[in-house]
Amino acid sequence: MKKAEVKELSDKELVERIVAEKANLSKMKLNHAISPLDKPSQITDARKTVARLLTEKRQRELNKQK
Repeated sequence: MKKAEVKELSDKELVERIVAEKANLSKMKLNHAISPLDKPSQITDARKTVARLLTEKRQRELNKQK
């Protein structure tokens, strides 16, 4: 998910997406521990996606305080 796509999400969609992506990341880590993934870089990509979403959420919180 690119930064431009994240900015287009509403606040509610953003929170829902964060929950879904965190669950996906946890599931991927568990699956990778049991049997290695074909592309371990998927875990890194998922972690970066979660970070992008959380960063956008924090930016919106800071902008509302101003």
